[in-house]
Amino acid sequence: MTDDKRQLIEASFNRSETLKFYNATLIECETDFVSIKIPKQQLITRKHGMFNGAMIASLVDVSSGYSAVSHYEDDCYVVTVELKVNYLRPAIGDYLLSKSYVIKGGKKISTIRTEIFAVNEESKKETHAATSLVTMMRIK
Repeated sequence: MTDDKRQLIEASFNRSETLKFYNATLIECETDFVSIKIPKQQLITRKHGMFNGAMIASLVDVSSGYSAVSHYEDDCYVVTVELKVNYLRPAIGDYLLSKSYVIKGGKKISTIRTEIFAVNEESKKETHAATSLVTMMRIK
């Protein structure tokens, strides 16, 4: 990935009011791979301290979108065509960590696999909380 492309993605990420609201951090950004971290907050957790499924689905969508954008050399915009999330176990940890990989990147349509982990800050143990398959369409 070029430095210009990385800067475009980072600038887009940093402009997002939603990602600011969730205190999200762009951890890694490479061609065909993006990783994002979201810390635990009362607003996005359930009564027993696990992350809410809607927060997980939102993180899948955002992380998959940036991963799809990372695939293309030029500046572009993508939208979600299809998103399927399998919740594997309760997401209990100090933060959520997404790992999004472009499986197949086409001219218009990309398929992305995103894994979500709940991470314990002290032990750094990653618990695989959700797996997903996402289709994104390039519109610009």
